[in-house]
Amino acid sequence: MADLASDPGDDLAGRAVALSPDVPAIFDAPLAPHHRVIGRWAASQAQDARACTRLEARRRIEAVFDAAVREILNPIDIVDLRIAVLGSEADGPPAIAIICDSMGQLDLGWIETGDAPTAWRAAAYRALEQTLGRVLPVFSYQDLFDEMSMYYWEGEIDDEAARRSLIECHGADAEDLDGHMLPSQLDERRPGWMIAANAAPPSRLPAALRRKLADMRTAREVLGTLLPEAGAWHFDFEVASAYLPGIEECASLPPLTLVPFVPFARELDDVMRSGMEMGFTDIAGICPLPDVACIDDWFASLRLGAQFLLAVQNLIRFDPPKPRSHPCPTIAPTSKPAVAVSS
Repeated sequence: MADLASDPGDDLAGRAVALSPDVPAIFDAPLAPHHRVIGRWAASQAQDARACTRLEARRRIEAVFDAAVREILNPIDIVDLRIAVLGSEADGPPAIAIICDSMGQLDLGWIETGDAPTAWRAAAYRALEQTLGRVLPVFSYQDLFDEMSMYYWEGEIDDEAARRSLIECHGADAEDLDGHMLPSQLDERRPGWMIAANAAPPSRLPAALRRKLADMRTAREVLGTLLPEAGAWHFDFEVASAYLPGIEECASLPPLTLVPFVPFARELDDVMRSGMEMGFTDIAGICPLPDVACIDDWFASLRLGAQFLLAVQNLIRFDPPKPRSHPCPTIAPTSKPAVAVSS
């Protein structure tokens, strides 16, 4: 907030101001609504209230807010996140959005490229599929399969129905379907660590990996105790539309995926093409700020989400121990149908 620090008769265009949480909003008319709301919060964090111009006040508000955000998000480097304070298109309160600037496949580290047993890697991958969508705009193999099914097989998910769809809806030659991909062929290209049935139970995992998975799930559960609509990581399309005109034109798929480009490069190119052309729905969360009290709640939820992402990062950067000589669980064949997961 800006406080008068000069005589009321001074030239208003060049008067000095100081950050203060107690000044009526009318004195701050030149400051944008989001500067005023964030300014009240910034003033509560300040150790002094020295006089400054409105331009300096804006810069101070932005610097205090930026420093607080960076302190929370800087440890996270598996994904690029950006914070934007937005004005409403309909004279509503300002809002804070978390925007994901990363695009493409999330680096899965040892899960994808390591030499640990498939059962360990599948357990870690399954955990990411089940939890990561809570804070990041990310899609899974099941989302890719559903997109391919709608585009190529009119929503069918088994080979026989897909063949009928190719013939009846796409004009394919019933005697020459060899060049057309079928659902089972898509499933068969999954490496073993992508298949949920291959995941080892916790009792068959090394203790260090169990701790990493437990830390991630605990952080996710704590994040889940927050009221969704009041959290930094909650995304509501209608709310976003009030602050980001044109978002309706963006692709429905998010910009991040847990699906490896090898061996699904062609399919990922197909389903992500519209996002490359029209833009992705890349918002991880958006939270309106009807009053200054919401900002502390927003920061609290931002910190909880960051702690969860840090646990995810620690899992991905994990260096699993060499397996002992006891036999690992039997690995299911890669042709097993996909298990639907929520992202």
